[in-house]
Amino acid sequence: MADKIRVGFIGVGNIFPQYVRGCRAFDILEIAAVSDLDVQRAKDRAKEFDIPKACSVDELLADPSIQIVVNLTIPNAHAQVALKVLEAGKHVYGEKPLALSRKEGAAVLELANAKGLRVGCAPDTFLGGGGQTARKLIEDGAIGVPVAAEAAFISHGPESWHPNPEFYYKQGAGPLFDMGPYYLTALVNLLGPVRRLSGSARISFPERIATSKEKYGLKIAVEVPTHVAGVLEFANGAVGTITTSFDVWRDYSPQLMIYGSEGSISVPDPNNFDGDVRLWRAGSNKWESIPLTHRTDVGRGIGVADMAYAIRSGRPHRASAEMAFHVLDLMEGIPEAAQRGEHLMVGSVCPQPAPLPAGLKKGVLDE
Repeated sequence: MADKIRVGFIGVGNIFPQYVRGCRAFDILEIAAVSDLDVQRAKDRAKEFDIPKACSVDELLADPSIQIVVNLTIPNAHAQVALKVLEAGKHVYGEKPLALSRKEGAAVLELANAKGLRVGCAPDTFLGGGGQTARKLIEDGAIGVPVAAEAAFISHGPESWHPNPEFYYKQGAGPLFDMGPYYLTALVNLLGPVRRLSGSARISFPERIATSKEKYGLKIAVEVPTHVAGVLEFANGAVGTITTSFDVWRDYSPQLMIYGSEGSISVPDPNNFDGDVRLWRAGSNKWESIPLTHRTDVGRGIGVADMAYAIRSGRPHRASAEMAFHVLDLMEGIPEAAQRGEHLMVGSVCPQPAPLPAGLKKGVLDE
């Protein structure tokens, strides 16, 4: 293989270990440095994961050998940090969401285009074996023409278990911005972009009481809708529904269904890379488990690796800024449609990401 593409990290929080392990699964990537606002924390993480360099953010951005920066900062800093990385002349791959508003997200895309740099964004779970197997079934015509889709994330909120649940109920969070990216990205992967939407939303409980050990009894004022339902009209003609809720007493039970003229697909949890793909064929009376056609021994970081391959070859990368912006547009649009009581045309469009080839060797994404 040609020289590896060197990667630096900004932010060493809870998701950081998953990205380190996921990136190291691909020979094309070399983790060269890690940074954080707390430099000592970066040093501790560098030692923990045998990363050769820990430094300040400014030092990392000044390192000419680093080509991709992985942005794992908190959501309200995603756009600001991405702009700083791009200004430093480096490609950036960030955690979801791309930004907290269309205005912020558009600024990131505009600067990247002006500088000829790549922007990638999580989630990249759609590149796992579960999502890619479902995509292949659709591409192969197993369900005929896609007619409809159904996505649901239903829970009663994180305040019973999360050590710091306050941010889930503030601007830029809520169930739609927290979990919506997984479901909406999966739907775009399977069906392509959305052209029109509508929605309903409510704050069912204006105050939440934490019962987690760390914040027991804390009163949390709710700023964002906590039960959101949207109707999505895809450019290919399919009609989808998405429900995200922190208000419903039910065990966490992710659901993602694709319905076609000749059958239906039960898609596994889009927050994971594997899972059971099931097919209901026209005329059948039971679900059929489908062997996965793509690798499941991948993790967060496969999107970074795919972008590295794309930088080297010039092809489009799959977890693209355009798709992340389209998902952001949908997440802002559903509550807006609810507030206005109207159908809204979606202003953004994105290409449906190319499917991964089946049968790739471990640690390789391009044949």
